[in-house]
Amino acid sequence: MSHLLPLNHAMKASVRILVVDDEHTLRDSCATALRFEGYQVDVCSRGEEALQTLQRRTFDIVLVDLYMSGAAGMQLLGAARETNPDAIVIVITGKPTVETALETLRAGAWDYLPKPFTGSQLQVLVGRAAHTVHVGRETQALRAGATVGADEAVGMGSAPTFREAIALARRVATTDASVFITGESGSGKEMIEQFIHRHSRRASRPLVAVNCAALPEMLLESEMFGHVKGAFTGAVRDKPGLLEAANGGTMFLDELIEMSKPIQAKLLRVIQDGVVRRVGSEETDAVVNVRFIAATNGDPEAAVRSGVMREDLYYRLRVVPIRVPTLRDRAEDIPVLANYFLDHYWRRHRSAQEKAPSLTSAALWALRTYPWPGNVRELQNVIEHAVVLLEPGTEIGVEDIPFITDKRTDADLITACEEENGEDSYYVARDRLLGQFDKRFLTRVIVRAGGNLSKAARLAKVDRTTFYRLMERHGLQRDLLNGPEK
Repeated sequence: MSHLLPLNHAMKASVRILVVDDEHTLRDSCATALRFEGYQVDVCSRGEEALQTLQRRTFDIVLVDLYMSGAAGMQLLGAARETNPDAIVIVITGKPTVETALETLRAGAWDYLPKPFTGSQLQVLVGRAAHTVHVGRETQALRAGATVGADEAVGMGSAPTFREAIALARRVATTDASVFITGESGSGKEMIEQFIHRHSRRASRPLVAVNCAALPEMLLESEMFGHVKGAFTGAVRDKPGLLEAANGGTMFLDELIEMSKPIQAKLLRVIQDGVVRRVGSEETDAVVNVRFIAATNGDPEAAVRSGVMREDLYYRLRVVPIRVPTLRDRAEDIPVLANYFLDHYWRRHRSAQEKAPSLTSAALWALRTYPWPGNVRELQNVIEHAVVLLEPGTEIGVEDIPFITDKRTDADLITACEEENGEDSYYVARDRLLGQFDKRFLTRVIVRAGGNLSKAARLAKVDRTTFYRLMERHGLQRDLLNGPEK
């Protein structure tokens, strides 16, 4: 599972960024690079101007030069956090030192960017920050939109097995104890980690996520611990790692058992002593205070037995183990989650004035009885897929959930029809089921033909006139299809 999922254009366009620097060349090049990525960008050349701008408008991300004439970067950092407590402030500095980094991070900076830096480094760092902005927005929206009470924030659900996991997470959140979360991919481990951090005394400090399976060993080590100039080819400057960025906050180590043994040994030292030594350094570069949450979709105890994971590291991190149940083990939560995602994605992709679709009883039945190998993430994707294709005010039936219906048997569909139309006669139920088959078959064959209707008719082995008539009968209009008609 990757935490830094690509942001689409609409998501980037909703992020407001302020760039404050008295060097016009750097300021303008930063703004140009970020606008090219799709963000909303304002610029200020002086500290006083930036203070006035921050009083008039709120920004999601503020990039500020630490050393400027007039209002200093530290003053702007405080002003940005005062006007928007959730603002992410990235400090730009031409005089990077460990002391400077620690000072800015303690003052509330999310990260700092030493000069000189490349456009790619800027885009990657701002991309991480923008991802954090959207995670925060979704968390707030989910907490506000949950229909089963405050404890069901983030669409959590009320199944006993899941409530046990949440109750344990709530109890441990107020401590600094390390937590080890296990569960299948997509089951909600990241949500539990965010829940713990949000309810901890470190909630105002950074939450830094590291996917240990996504990076090769050398890159993971450099990202986590940082490196010194000349440590390896391409290390043209000293760079603090994510452990230093997480100082005072929480670090989430996803898929920990994928981490190599040498890096595990270095991590153990940080957990024990709080001491960070960057790659290529022979001395202590920083002392950090970080709360650790680890997770895996595998079996950590089996990894220990096989020698893949250090036993001492495992038990250091497994102070409180939390097991997240699969979605199929809490089927009673599926209707709540499905309706929540339906409302959430309708508001994201459609106009607020348009009436959202609703799920039929047959569709809800199909969702509840599907095994969900991808867990909550798969359900989320299925609902989003349906939302982007349907018209306002319509009903979402079984036939509108292709990721489900593609994997269901005819018997399943018959049962779904019975659930929705229990009073229908044999002939009515048969015609309804055949209609569902026709619509699914036609859609599939049109997709296979790339929208070419003549080719689709040939693939279906029916004449073109019959194919058009079937399309019209089932509401598949030609002008909604892509591709040439030949």
